[in-house]
Amino acid sequence: MSTFITSYIAIIVMIIFLQHHLAASLSPEEQKTALFHFKQSFNISTSTRSCLYFDSFFNGYEIPSHAKSKNWSMSTDYCIWEGVSCDHKTGDVIGLDLSCSGLEGAILPNSTLFQLSRLRFLNLSQNNFSLSNEFPQEFGFFAKGLTHLNLSRTWFPGRVPSGISHLHKLLSLDLSLNYNAKLEAEVFNSLLQNLTQLRVLNLNEVNISSVLPFNLSSSLEVINLGYTGLYGVPSGISHLHKLVLLDLSENNGVKLEDEVFKSLLQNLTQLRVLNLEGVNISSVLPFNLSTSFRFLNLPDTGLHGVLPQEVFHLHNLEVLDLGGNFDLKPVLPKVKWGSSATLRCLSLREINFNHGGIPDSIGYLESLAVLDLSFCNLSGPIPRSIGNLVQLTYLDLGRNNLNGPILTLLNGPILTHIANIRYLYLNSNNFSGSIPQSISQLVNLTGLDFSSNNFSGVLNMSIFSPLESLEYLGLSHHHFLSVRSTAMSPLPPTLSILGLSSCNMKEFPHFSKDAEISLYSLDLSNNDIEGEIPDWIGSVSRYLNISHNKLTGGLEQLPWNSIEYLDLQSNNLNGSLPDFICNSSSLRVLNLSHNKLSGVLPSCGTQLTFLSVFDLRMNNIQGSLPANLSNFLNLQSLNLHGNKLGGGIPSSFSSFSLLETLDLGSNHINDTFPQCLESLPNLQVLVLKSNHFHGLVNKSCKIKHPFPSLRIIDLSKNEFSGPLPTMYIKNFEAMMKSDVNKVKAKYMGFSVDINAGFYSDSTSLVIKGVEVELVRILTVLTAIDVSRNNFEGEIPECIGNLVSLRYLNLSSNHLTGHIPSPLGKLLVLESLDLSLNQLEGKIPQQLASVYTLARLNLSCNQLSGQIPKGSQFNTFGNDSYVGNLGLCGFPLPKECEHESEGLEDGEDDDYFFSGFTWEAVVIGYGCGVVPAFIIGYLMLLARKPKWFAGIIARELGLKKRRMEIKMRF
Repeated sequence: MSTFITSYIAIIVMIIFLQHHLAASLSPEEQKTALFHFKQSFNISTSTRSCLYFDSFFNGYEIPSHAKSKNWSMSTDYCIWEGVSCDHKTGDVIGLDLSCSGLEGAILPNSTLFQLSRLRFLNLSQNNFSLSNEFPQEFGFFAKGLTHLNLSRTWFPGRVPSGISHLHKLLSLDLSLNYNAKLEAEVFNSLLQNLTQLRVLNLNEVNISSVLPFNLSSSLEVINLGYTGLYGVPSGISHLHKLVLLDLSENNGVKLEDEVFKSLLQNLTQLRVLNLEGVNISSVLPFNLSTSFRFLNLPDTGLHGVLPQEVFHLHNLEVLDLGGNFDLKPVLPKVKWGSSATLRCLSLREINFNHGGIPDSIGYLESLAVLDLSFCNLSGPIPRSIGNLVQLTYLDLGRNNLNGPILTLLNGPILTHIANIRYLYLNSNNFSGSIPQSISQLVNLTGLDFSSNNFSGVLNMSIFSPLESLEYLGLSHHHFLSVRSTAMSPLPPTLSILGLSSCNMKEFPHFSKDAEISLYSLDLSNNDIEGEIPDWIGSVSRYLNISHNKLTGGLEQLPWNSIEYLDLQSNNLNGSLPDFICNSSSLRVLNLSHNKLSGVLPSCGTQLTFLSVFDLRMNNIQGSLPANLSNFLNLQSLNLHGNKLGGGIPSSFSSFSLLETLDLGSNHINDTFPQCLESLPNLQVLVLKSNHFHGLVNKSCKIKHPFPSLRIIDLSKNEFSGPLPTMYIKNFEAMMKSDVNKVKAKYMGFSVDINAGFYSDSTSLVIKGVEVELVRILTVLTAIDVSRNNFEGEIPECIGNLVSLRYLNLSSNHLTGHIPSPLGKLLVLESLDLSLNQLEGKIPQQLASVYTLARLNLSCNQLSGQIPKGSQFNTFGNDSYVGNLGLCGFPLPKECEHESEGLEDGEDDDYFFSGFTWEAVVIGYGCGVVPAFIIGYLMLLARKPKWFAGIIARELGLKKRRMEIKMRF
């Protein structure tokens, strides 16, 4: 067997040698043929796409795609073919540049490209070779003389071949932006150690997931390893004294030691570009920085401590980004900056200035084009000196505490100076006054965001009509600003994002009738817009929110084919649900709740893989739940609360493997408990209340661990019977997590992306005795409500294992036995309601250890003995215990026997008379009106309440329970 393997390897080596030998001996005419055949092996894309490139400062620019090989002809000299370079003496092909040529296809191992053995320069970047079976090993054939290899964004799949590491004459290697390529650690190490002449190495966004090896070549001048999954960097990198550019950005596993970081900034005097964005540095920024820096990009690196002012005085610095380092303590210079003549981009976003202001010295930055001071906790007005920034194209002062009018920025000569500005973001501040008409003079504006300020007055949208390049306009969240739009002042058709939420609009904004509208996102929520939805709304391609208005009419004109997020809740829309829902290829969030929609649910015959949220609560939807509703395979939230749905729950609902929230409450569903749901691995919220469910909740479990993620279950106001579902309770694993208070609280919901709207799951629960509409559900909220059913038997002790439970309501059932003492282990319990049952015995002393308990209702049972003392029990009133005649102790006037020795009968009688005026009334509401008044009347008539109580105490609980059940149903 070993002999066979040896022979096989020898044959392969021989074939490679022969192929290489033949390639080396090609005549000029054969090289021409090889080139032409290489060209013919591809299709040339007819699309007009552009190729995106980046300069050394990571500024992107586009070059139109150009088919360089399109006009190659065998009848012409191949050395004048576009993209081909030849040796003038020998005629050998030594250079091939087909970058951004629209080539599509595969480069196979037998490609004639690999016959061009004298190539020194090869650039195939920005083409599509994704049909290749693998990243060709044959690139190693160019070891004889190749000095520059650029395969950037060529979509080669698979592993980068080891042959690349044999190109020992390489000066420049660029394999960047090949997202499907994998560079194994062994090949990576070999590449860096063998290519001793390498000056430029660009592997940006190639999957390496390795440690940067030691003994790096001292010839390296450019190292770009951003987004590669590196998780280790040797200290030797700070000894590469020829380095001009170093990019290790977004390698979150890299921890840069203090000494290495300090050496990079101080000792590498040739280093001009340093990009460590997202790398874990967690250090202070050192003093005595190298003056060679032109690009210093250190955002989100954990820098802390005092920010040295000298960083603002590096006289060659063009780009400085320290954003996202929350613990830096910055102080901006109050005098002229040393970098004022060169600095083009300054970002200090999300650095806490502790209510400091923007200094006047900012006006010295005469070359500044980009200024980002968002999320900086700045206060005060915008300084007038900002008008000196005549090169400014991007200004973001959003999410601060800046105040005053913005006329200082948009008035007089200042407005003239910043006329080149394209992006102006002043959102989420405290600016006041009116929005000046002069905004219409900033004709280069592409993005404008004034949302969430204190602007007032009436704003006519006509001021935006002259802004023919405007793509983003945000004016949302102004309670004192009234935005008006008329047909005489149409908005620019270039708009792609328009935010006009909560700004007192009365009608839809207007566009020219013949305008080609290409809105990506539209938010008109929380206004007073009346009437039907206009036809132009159908042009919105992704995000549409017109919720909380006064809209009428149907849903036919909506962009069902393209929309991803659609929110029309809280309007007066009517009619039935259109069949277009079943044909939507991109819809992910559909919220039509709180309208007047009728008809039946759509019956979609095909699988719809995108819809994640389907919210139709509080409408008039009738009929039954269609079995093929499960074709919405990716549903995470299904809310049909408050409709008129009947029938049962289809067994096909067991297919909702991603479902987190299911709310079918307040309908007319008549079914037994849906055991098909117990296998759903992600179900967290289950609401079936106020229907006609009946029978036992679980006779037996179909799976070993039912409902493993359930945190909220509400079965109240149904007709369930039998014992409480002990088997389920034992498996509520999500309620057994003891570290719930250590977990960061967040809200349940779904977001299309960070730029689109967030849908918040919602439901209603009885919390501390009050029906509460939860418009958002915290992920730490846990609740069990099975009240107002016909459950019987004892309360299972395993409820005490649900240590993260906050709300427990077992009231209005037929439960018997004692209150289990393990309930005292529920140390985050806030509300406990066991009222209107037939519980007996003492209140467990262990409940006194639940310091979070804010509401306790044990009324209308047959409890006896002394009420526990201390902690929260000292805060509960008489209404927590009413109807339990055997209870004594605080807060009841009745003292326990060991505390009331020596009291005469008359004194004990006074307890009943003194309490009757209020307690009998409470009993009337809590335990039944008729029994309470009869009891009260007989007590007064007989004047022997203690004797009378002794006669009826044993029967009262059962009789009042029967009457309560009759009254309820």
